[in-house]
Amino acid sequence: MDTAFPIRYVDPVFRPPSEAESLILPVTDGCSWNQCTFCEMYTAPQKKFRARDAAETLETLRRCGDRFGNDMRRVFLADGDALVLPTRRLLEILDAIREHLPAVRRISSYCLPRNLRKKSVAELAELAAAGLTMAYVGAESGDDEVLAKVHKGETFASTCEALDKLQQAGIRRSVMILNGLGGTQLSRQHAENSARLANATQPEYLATLVVSFPQGEERFRNGFPEWQACDQRELFVEMEAFISALELKRTVFRSDHISNRLVLKGTLPAEKPRLLDEIRTAIADPRNAKLRPATLRGL
Repeated sequence: MDTAFPIRYVDPVFRPPSEAESLILPVTDGCSWNQCTFCEMYTAPQKKFRARDAAETLETLRRCGDRFGNDMRRVFLADGDALVLPTRRLLEILDAIREHLPAVRRISSYCLPRNLRKKSVAELAELAAAGLTMAYVGAESGDDEVLAKVHKGETFASTCEALDKLQQAGIRRSVMILNGLGGTQLSRQHAENSARLANATQPEYLATLVVSFPQGEERFRNGFPEWQACDQRELFVEMEAFISALELKRTVFRSDHISNRLVLKGTLPAEKPRLLDEIRTAIADPRNAKLRPATLRGL
């Protein structure tokens, strides 16, 4: 372990945009599923999934306490799905965060719905009581046909079950949908069923990213050979269908990831009319819409 920094990272390291100021604490490497054909985050050879050794994680936290003391307020548990760890291990980690980084007020993690199938609401409530405050769930789509095409390993029902468990346990949920994932063929049902998923689960946070393939489309097309990418207008039309179908009580919505050409931010349902106006302007008159320059988009 590098003596100059208390954490051993295995590159590349990923975290949600909202965790920019968090301490990124690896408790696993890679992703335990890692079969989603649209995802390039954990495909590097060095990112083969494994749980970090418990002793290393606890020693890392001790060293972080020595290094950062009371200066750290947020911790993000990496890599792709820290909640795959047994509840006992997670509680040990959360307890060590409290001991060594006592100023931390927010602890979060990515979460695959499949990770929660063997965890009860009572176990999740234990994790919440120990400090786990937020789970980022990459639902990607609420449409079962799209999910099967991209080898997500989840369904509308399995994602709903996981999100409901988190809600019952008192853990806030941030749900991500991939704009354009169904291509032109499945765009409408992808939008409508993704909205149906959000309506059924009422997440505290909801976000959209645009699907993209910096390393090429070959892996994705092997499972979805008929897929045709949506052009910019079709992506906006899909977003209009998605937002129009949302029936939320109070959800913070963000579509401001660097992959999005049209930046959208608002609280739903209060700002739904404004968001739809902005999308419709982008569809009808993109030159007068506040679009992010194409040169500034990427991953």
